[in-house]
Amino acid sequence: MEGLSERIAVVTSPEPLHPPRIVIVGAGFGGLSAATRLGRAEADVTVIDRHNHHLFQPLLYQIATAALSPADIAAPIRSILGRQRNTRVMLGTVTGIDVAGHAVMLGERRIPYDYLVIATGAQDAYFGHDEWATVTLSLKDVEEARAMRRRILIAFEHAEDSDDEAERRRLMTFVIVGGGPTGVELAGALAELSKATLARDFRRIDPTAARIILVEGGPRLVASFPPRLSAVAARALTRLGVELRLGVPVTDCDSNGVLLGVERIESRTVIWAAGVAASPAAQWLGVEAGRGGRLTVGPDLSLPEHPEIFVIGDTALVAGPGGDPLPGVAPVAKQQGTYVARAIIGRLTGRTPPPFRYRNAGNLATIGRREAIADFGWLRLSGRPAWLLWSVVHIYFLIGFRNRLVVAMEWLWSYLTYQRGARLITDERIETAPDQGLMGGHDDGSRATSSTT
Repeated sequence: MEGLSERIAVVTSPEPLHPPRIVIVGAGFGGLSAATRLGRAEADVTVIDRHNHHLFQPLLYQIATAALSPADIAAPIRSILGRQRNTRVMLGTVTGIDVAGHAVMLGERRIPYDYLVIATGAQDAYFGHDEWATVTLSLKDVEEARAMRRRILIAFEHAEDSDDEAERRRLMTFVIVGGGPTGVELAGALAELSKATLARDFRRIDPTAARIILVEGGPRLVASFPPRLSAVAARALTRLGVELRLGVPVTDCDSNGVLLGVERIESRTVIWAAGVAASPAAQWLGVEAGRGGRLTVGPDLSLPEHPEIFVIGDTALVAGPGGDPLPGVAPVAKQQGTYVARAIIGRLTGRTPPPFRYRNAGNLATIGRREAIADFGWLRLSGRPAWLLWSVVHIYFLIGFRNRLVVAMEWLWSYLTYQRGARLITDERIETAPDQGLMGGHDDGSRATSSTT
């Protein structure tokens, strides 16, 4: 009997519990910050992204304007997290989330979780005119940046070969819709590309005569900055030869240009930088989305009815100190990622995390090679001091020593010589006529729906 009881005890003893399973969807600023902070947690961490690299998005416009190459501002996710023994990286596209079954869906594949972190970034918003996506260029990932660079350079090539003066003007007119930081930085970089870098490269056309038009529906540029710094940005762009259209919304777009109220601007290259919406996370979860498709979260950045699901970055609707939603910028996502990692570790160890509190790290934007604006609340800078600060900050936050060194050297070379070393058109499918596809976001007709998933 004694032996039998021992055998029964062995059979009926509970199985050891598995380590907590933490799944992070998206390896952008927020997702990567959470993953790195969870590297020593007593848990199994899985990071899912549809790209194999982490991208430093604030410098994406420099790929589009031939200042940098993609490898200069991106790093493989597996390399970044390679030393974390508890972390697994998966390349895949999320198609849904089984909230009741605690699983992330990759097609027919199920990835179970105990804690889920959604850090899926944002996609372009066209304010009810989704058809404009097929006739404009956007800037959310490396593929779109390379496509934009290719379209810009090909526009000059076709203008050089064209005998039609009206077509030349269309090819050498570039319209940027959206006067936020992305639009302002693109306009400044494109103006310098055409008026300095390409100035002596052509014989039949004068690249310095290219028109760069920046359109903003609001009354001023970079509205997230104080009015004084917005005015500084406007003056800097005007000095670079950029034409500003403020307070005029876009009413129509097609492959030949844009309509601004009653003004028609003929252009073969229209760039969309006017707005973003959250990724389709709300659809995955079956919950109602808030403003801009964002998900309303609690003080600890978790969903009110699902405390095991955290939402951060551009996908989360979080009120700032003044009551307005926090902006979709890198410092917000990084702080939220760090906080969520600590919150999960706190729960695993029986501690209740304090509410999330954002600490304003400042706001920076550059206009060309010598001008920038910086707003830290207590300190506001413009001109060359702000530009130097912008350069140091962006180099510091790049992933990896190699990228920091390469970008610093590229910027120094460009500053001294006005040259840009990434002006290659490497795609063999170059259009043979100006009207064959100079518009459009991707060469294959596809368009990314999210920056990270």
